[in-house]
Amino acid sequence: MSDSREPNASASAPRLTYVGHGCVLIETDGVRVLTDPVLRRWVGPLLRRGPLPGAEATRDLDAVLITHLHPDHLDAASLRLVGGDPVILIPDHGVAYLRERGFEHVVGVTQGRKVAVGPLVVAATEADHSGRRHSTGGKGEALGFVVRGQRSIYVAGDTGLFPGMAGLEPGLDVACLPIDGWGPRLPEDHLDPLRAAQALALLEPRIAVPIHWGTYYPPALAEVWRGRRTRPPRIFAGHAARLAPQVEVRVLRPGEGFEVPPATPAD
Repeated sequence: MSDSREPNASASAPRLTYVGHGCVLIETDGVRVLTDPVLRRWVGPLLRRGPLPGAEATRDLDAVLITHLHPDHLDAASLRLVGGDPVILIPDHGVAYLRERGFEHVVGVTQGRKVAVGPLVVAATEADHSGRRHSTGGKGEALGFVVRGQRSIYVAGDTGLFPGMAGLEPGLDVACLPIDGWGPRLPEDHLDPLRAAQALALLEPRIAVPIHWGTYYPPALAEVWRGRRTRPPRIFAGHAARLAPQVEVRVLRPGEGFEVPPATPAD
């Protein structure tokens, strides 16, 4: 499928911003792409720590990528806050869920499908995670996405380790990997700091950005969560230095971003 609309952003150096939790803003090739937007103060029992995302994170979007249907990754009220008229890419079983809620520009994707968004190619990739949302029934597929333009950027969504990470995207520039969650423990179908560092050894990106940390927590577990506000990315960086020393780790707090540099011949 091709989305032929004119992209919204001006052509400039590719930039990546960690908006918070699973939400990442990718600006490249004149296109603005947002992943898993969860933008409200409260989402179910979860409270957002720190300020809400500003308008810069959600204006003039060309595409929104939904990795799976869990409420901390798919929030219809947050989707109504995004600007522009973005195409929403979502696992196939989520299309009806969004259309029933008034969203029209929705495209269902499965693992391996590629969609053109302006000059970009967005590829849906494997994820080892149950994407089921109880209200929709069925098992439900979870996905990751690779955004290919001037740079190639992989956003894993929620996933555990899987063998297909090796060779998933040769020459990968950036891998955005979840390293934590909001509950007291992380099941095997999630990446914790150690498993995320092991994923780097398979993916072999130039740059790694830890996501899915420091944003939402249940107030009922405030004492447990307080010690995890800043610790997970430090632990991840330590494991990454040992297991994938060739990868540059960039730890961004929610709202922080950076320009993604081009590869050098040494890379």
